[in-house]
Amino acid sequence: MFKKLSLFILGFTLALSSFSQITQASLQASGLTCAMCARSVYKNLEGLPFVDKIDTDLNASSFLILFKPQVPIDLDALSKKVQEAGFSVAAINLDIKVDEMKVENDSHITIDKNVFHFINIKSQKLNGNINLKLVDPAFVSIKESKKYMGLTKMACMKTGKAASCCLSLGVKSDTRIFHVTI
Repeated sequence: MFKKLSLFILGFTLALSSFSQITQASLQASGLTCAMCARSVYKNLEGLPFVDKIDTDLNASSFLILFKPQVPIDLDALSKKVQEAGFSVAAINLDIKVDEMKVENDSHITIDKNVFHFINIKSQKLNGNINLKLVDPAFVSIKESKKYMGLTKMACMKTGKAASCCLSLGVKSDTRIFHVTI
């Protein structure tokens, strides 16, 4: 009995020590020319089931999107909703709460059921609130995305899907991989 309880406590402690959660995103849209354009994007984003609240900055054409806790976040849906409104995403930065997460260049980490590939970073231990910039083509300009593509040889960067580089994480080969930098 004591052995089972000890294993349970150890497992619970490890689960807490690797806690991470995406809390919000700052999304900048390109092509917005008026308040009606921003309203169209706002309405589309507002309909996503994982979005809790949105604050809009018309001067910067940006949206601060707060996510509902414990609700899976579909990052591709953010880009899709902006495109459905007739615009494109110029940048997305994610705010993530982490507790003692070690990251290295070209490493893959799962956060809130999303797999992130870290590009152009130094090995470091992350703790507290961190900001990640998505660098996939759907989240930045093609020119900027190509810059990051040139910084890795891993196949997942070209396809956006899990490749041999990330299958060791136990993810399926059709799993979406998001490429980020700090």
